[in-house]
Amino acid sequence: MTKQVEGLLLDMVWLDRAAGQPLYRQLDGQLRAAVLSGRLAPGTRLPATRQLARDLGISRLTVQNSYEQLVAEGFLTSVTGAGTFVAEIPPEDLPPKRPDPAQNARAGTLGLSERGKAIAGSWAATRIAETRPFRPGVPAPDLFPMAAWSRLWAKALHRLGDDLFGYGAAGGYPPLRRAIANHLVNARGVNCDADQIIVTAGAQQSFALCALTLLDPGDLAWGEDPGHAAGRDILLAMGTEMASVAIDEEGLDIAAGRAEHADPRLIFVTPSHQHPLGVTMSLRRRLELLQYCQRIGAWVLEDDYDSEFRYSGRPLPALQGLDEADCVIYAGSFSKVLYPSLRIGYLAVPRALVEAFCAAQTVLSQGIPLLPQVVLADFMDEGRYAAHIRRMRVAYGERQRLLVDCLKSRAAGLLEVQPTDAGMHLMAWLPDGASDLEVCRALWQKGIEAVPLSIYCARPYPRAGMLLGFTAVQPEQLDRKVDQLVEALSSITISNI
Repeated sequence: MTKQVEGLLLDMVWLDRAAGQPLYRQLDGQLRAAVLSGRLAPGTRLPATRQLARDLGISRLTVQNSYEQLVAEGFLTSVTGAGTFVAEIPPEDLPPKRPDPAQNARAGTLGLSERGKAIAGSWAATRIAETRPFRPGVPAPDLFPMAAWSRLWAKALHRLGDDLFGYGAAGGYPPLRRAIANHLVNARGVNCDADQIIVTAGAQQSFALCALTLLDPGDLAWGEDPGHAAGRDILLAMGTEMASVAIDEEGLDIAAGRAEHADPRLIFVTPSHQHPLGVTMSLRRRLELLQYCQRIGAWVLEDDYDSEFRYSGRPLPALQGLDEADCVIYAGSFSKVLYPSLRIGYLAVPRALVEAFCAAQTVLSQGIPLLPQVVLADFMDEGRYAAHIRRMRVAYGERQRLLVDCLKSRAAGLLEVQPTDAGMHLMAWLPDGASDLEVCRALWQKGIEAVPLSIYCARPYPRAGMLLGFTAVQPEQLDRKVDQLVEALSSITISNI
């Protein structure tokens, strides 16, 4: 016996005339969902187009369009003189049913690889969210040269033409590679030329390329402790075994590393401004590191993430500039100087590695978008990048001074502030007994962002602290933001954290 649906069908369909989607699309989408879910069983006869149009208050043509679409897709059948019916769909053609929540949770656990589970449990998404006051490492949007950037963007669009639709050159846009090499030689003391530059989609891809090209799964790498959490995460995700080596007042403690761990295949360091503590690796320790790596045949991955911003004296030359054995891979990005969503970074690699790194990048991503590279190359060639760094260095130094003064006068007893000679964040130490994780979670609930030191630590650190960024808070907003920070900290007592 043929099933009839009229009033029942009206309960399944709800059309929104204010929506941007056409009514016939809404109708066939809801009918399709009803068939797939089983609410409209096979063999069910649908109302005549005239009747359904009258019931729904829409045109008959709208209903006809929906019926015809669903007949064409195989969800309905039309029999001349008899009407329109729900088709019998073979079970193998139906999409899988959504599992119940318990099954979903089980699949989420069992369906992941060991690598996937490690990534899911990492702090990889710590900074992927809205930007709030005092987030570390965020450049000042109010000081970005938007007018010049927009002009160069329009110019690049006009000049590129059909070239925009290709993959671009291996290793990156050649004029950008030249501009980066010139900057690194002149500003950072790096020993390289344009052919040694690999343009990447940011620092994370740079680290992934190093692991993919230089390390086999199970190879040992040393990392600083506390150390770069994002760098550690990507190396672990690529199957690297990570050994944590302590930081002292001179930087990576190589003697302690040798005493505690086997010789590594790669050592990941942030020598110019150690992340997160801010220590600068001494010349003695730099030479010791290079000699050790040359002797054991290890690579050094130098992340020079924010060294452009130094507030006393000139920026220190890069470790790579001291390397005479071609064992240092130098990594940097434009996220800290320009803006993170630009997603452009770079590597300076020994000549013998260039071809392999270009091939590895092709495997990972087929290069990066061409247009932003063209704009950035023009921005650097016109001298605007160097000028922007100089301007930011002055502004950020002043913003740090204002923040330190405010915190010392208003947060005494709540925080011990440690100013920095370089970079975009400072360390704020918490009272004994405090949990930096719980304090930072509580601050987030109050609209303030700080990053707990403990997420960078493989072993417990003697003090609880958090990273406070000072670069993206405008001076005229600082008093209010510090008041919010102090108010939030005052409401968090050691007893309830």
